Amino acid sequence: MTAPTTSAVGFGIDIGGSGIKGAPVDLATGELIGERLRIPTPQPSKPRAVAATVAELVAAFDIPATTPVGLTFPAPIKHGVVPFIANLDESWQGVDVPELMSDATGREVIGVNDADAAGIAEVAFGAAKDVPGVVLVTTLGTGIGSALVVDGTLVPNTELGHLEIDGHDAEDRAASSVKEAEDLSWEEWAGRLQRFYDTVEMLFSPDLLVVGGGVSKKHEKFLPLLRTKAPIVPAGLRNTAGIVGAAHLAAHGYR
Repeated sequence: MTAPTTSAVGFGIDIGGSGIKGAPVDLATGELIGERLRIPTPQPSKPRAVAATVAELVAAFDIPATTPVGLTFPAPIKHGVVPFIANLDESWQGVDVPELMSDATGREVIGVNDADAAGIAEVAFGAAKDVPGVVLVTTLGTGIGSALVVDGTLVPNTELGHLEIDGHDAEDRAASSVKEAEDLSWEEWAGRLQRFYDTVEMLFSPDLLVVGGGVSKKHEKFLPLLRTKAPIVPAGLRNTAGIVGAAHLAAHGYR
C-alpha cells in the first residue's frame, strides 16, 4: 500500500481489544489516504505480541521513514507509561508504550489515550473545529471516554467515565453498552446521560460538548432529549477519529 511521499502525511494506528487498525492520514484535511488496514488484536494481548502486530501493520504501507507515526491506546498514558489497564492484558501496566512501539517498528512513535486522540481529531478537523475555549468530547461505547481540550491544547487522561455519580462509576450507568444490556429506551438512557452531562458541565463549564462513539450515528434519537448549557453536537469523524487524532498529534510533536 503506497502513500504520497510528502510531509503533509502522517500515519495513525488505533489499538483496540479486538482489532488494530491503521492508515496514512492527510494532515491538511484529516482524511484517510486509501483504505485502512485492520489486523485482529493477538490473544492474549500481551505487549510483545501487540507490538509485533503494530510492526506488521506499519510494514504493510510504503511510507517514508520521516513520516510521523502516532497510535491510540485503550488506557491512560502518562509520559508514555500505562498506569493501569482494563481492555487489554494486565501485563501492560507500567509499560512505556512509545518506547516499545518505536523498538518494534524502527520508527519514532508517540502514544496517546484513545479518547484523547478522538477528541483532538474533532477539534482539528471535526465538530469542534475553530471552536475557542473549553471543548469536552465524550465517547459513548463499552465505557465512557473523555477528552478535554482548552483553546486547542489537550488536557490528557481525564477519564471522566470514572466519575462517581450517585454512588456509581458514571459509565456503569450511562455507557451505551449499559443501554443495550439493560434494554433501556432512548428516553430512559437519556435520563442517565443527563445526570452525567449535568455533572461534567458543573465541573468544567465547557463551551461545546461533542458526543462520539458508535451510538452517535443515532444521535437524533437521544441528543434532542438532553438539556445542556453548552451546545451538544454529534462527532464528525466517528470511526476514523482515533487514527486521525494520533497522526495529527505525532506530527505536532506530542509527548
